[in-house]
Amino acid sequence: MIRTSTVVSGLLFAGLVGQAAAQGIFTCVDKQGRRLTSDRPIADCVDREQKQLNPSGTVKQKIGPNLTAAERAAAEERERVAAEEQARLAEEKRRDRVLLARYPNKEAHDRERADSLLQVDQVIAAARRRMVELGQQRKAIDTEFEFYKKDPSRAPALLRRQIDDNEQSLAVQKRFIVDQESEKDRVNRRFDEELGKLRQLWAIQGAGVQPQGAASGKK
Repeated sequence: MIRTSTVVSGLLFAGLVGQAAAQGIFTCVDKQGRRLTSDRPIADCVDREQKQLNPSGTVKQKIGPNLTAAERAAAEERERVAAEEQARLAEEKRRDRVLLARYPNKEAHDRERADSLLQVDQVIAAARRRMVELGQQRKAIDTEFEFYKKDPSRAPALLRRQIDDNEQSLAVQKRFIVDQESEKDRVNRRFDEELGKLRQLWAIQGAGVQPQGAASGKK
């Protein structure tokens, strides 16, 4: 019985030794500049980085300093800002690649600008044709209204409503044309901004350089 107990104790001790060996060694340099080692995290280095070493002496992991709540929040904020900046740069590089694929040269860009402006001009032309039609309708309405010129109050309600509808429709077309002229300005500004960016990308591409710095340019 005594022999069995001794064997069990020996096995338990061997297991604990093996567990400690598997855990490795912790090492750090404290604030006095002393290099400390231990088989567990070192209390004197809670405010600085510690290294956990494998039994072979290689670094298993690095353990950062214990931070206060404010320090931890500040570190997390720095990590968040850095991650957002990396994502922004990656997205800008992706947009640059798409822009170069869409417009490999200035001719392609000029051609799409002209097509975009032509579409707006066609819409404006349609609105102006509608204004001509409304003008002709108004002439017909005015001709009919001549019968009631001496006493407009006698004009039928339908005729007065036609006049109101004509005037409102004409005002709508006028506002629409103004909006489309503004749209042409917006289209030109967009293509001007793209062209400035593309000139940088074309130059970098022509020099055979990966467009890294250019990726942070203005869109």
